[in-house]
Amino acid sequence: MTQTTDAAVTREQDGTPPKSPRVHWAWFAAAVTFVTIIGAAAFRSLPGLLIDPLHQEFGWSRGTIGAAVSVNLALYGLTAPFAAALMDRFGIRRVVAVALTVIAVGSGATVWMTAAWQLILCWGLLVGLGSGSMALAFAATVTNRWFTERRGLVTGILTAASASGQLIFLPLLSWIVETHDWRPAAVTVSLAALAVVPFVWLLLRDHPADVGLRPYGATEFVPKPEPVPGAARRAVTVLLSAARTGPFWLLAGTFAICGASTNGLIQTHFVPAAHDHGMPITAAASLLAVVGIFDVVGTVASGWFTDRFDARRLLATYYALRGVSLLFLPILLAPSVHPPMVFFIVFYGLDWVATVPPTMALCREHYGDDSAIVFGWVLASHQVGAALVAWLGGVARDVFGAYDVVWYASGALCAAAALLSLVIRRRAPMPVAA
Repeated sequence: MTQTTDAAVTREQDGTPPKSPRVHWAWFAAAVTFVTIIGAAAFRSLPGLLIDPLHQEFGWSRGTIGAAVSVNLALYGLTAPFAAALMDRFGIRRVVAVALTVIAVGSGATVWMTAAWQLILCWGLLVGLGSGSMALAFAATVTNRWFTERRGLVTGILTAASASGQLIFLPLLSWIVETHDWRPAAVTVSLAALAVVPFVWLLLRDHPADVGLRPYGATEFVPKPEPVPGAARRAVTVLLSAARTGPFWLLAGTFAICGASTNGLIQTHFVPAAHDHGMPITAAASLLAVVGIFDVVGTVASGWFTDRFDARRLLATYYALRGVSLLFLPILLAPSVHPPMVFFIVFYGLDWVATVPPTMALCREHYGDDSAIVFGWVLASHQVGAALVAWLGGVARDVFGAYDVVWYASGALCAAAALLSLVIRRRAPMPVAA
């Protein structure tokens, strides 16, 4: 512990509570996390923009390219619970700094690839592993350590960071791809990830005790826990324990459908699908950037709602509305942007990852101190769903010559997720914001 932390513990033992600053350091930790996720989000903006350029340059099928994206999305999820456990062992700062470096190496190495297996290795394996350590389990760990109040709101804000990164980088990357080729875009992603590393190392702190404070909203000082050894074993042990409960499978199932209908479907295939209908790539990418704008609003609002309303009913509402909107998408795609398409984009943006705050809340409700790791496994199912649709969407386009069947099937899956959300049992009353 630092000298500040020791002083705080001494005051606590003497019956004098640690002195809190006017602005609690937890908000600075949340701000650093927000900016970090924004910087890391650049790599998530690129895959959908690469499908047509790689198909044209190398002759690879969309199914093959989709397979590389699928590996990336699957590892993004499967790495998350182990990364959450590694953060308990080595600290948040070290894990995140290494993850950003791996992303930079994987993205930068793609500029020299000549075969499809190299795309799978660089973008699928390396970027997938690095991004998995920067997944929403990172946001869950920061929220759980630094906050006991306003967790829903903070979860919404940190989840929105990914959308903000998409908003910042997607128009830029689409312009680079169309104007200068895809390789400079990959280098841009690599440099963006590297630029965040010193920011994380210098400003991010692992625990409130590092600065001698209680978590935000806590009534007692919480000493920094000792490093937890056996990160991989703990992640698997938590999974085996959670897998014996019904809520875990319901949350995993609904979140798999969430991933299928967002990262796997719209983020990966919307741009090439719109291009099939004659829309320029830059225009389609700009529409996805608009999704990012309204995703920020929707996710923060969802966090606020989660602090006040039944998380299960919120999930059911979000999935039902998302499924209905997907059924209309095939008739909205056109060579130019028109008002109904703009309405779809705005609506889909509001709903994009609004599911995250209530899903995290239900994990905390049922699994307590292990909730960040449990959410990591739930996120793994999200990314497996995304990976399957990223691959199957490309295959469907190759087989049917269009994406219509994918939109309709995803809409039906969202309806099923709405019903599953209502089946999740309640364990305790949801916390109400002070």
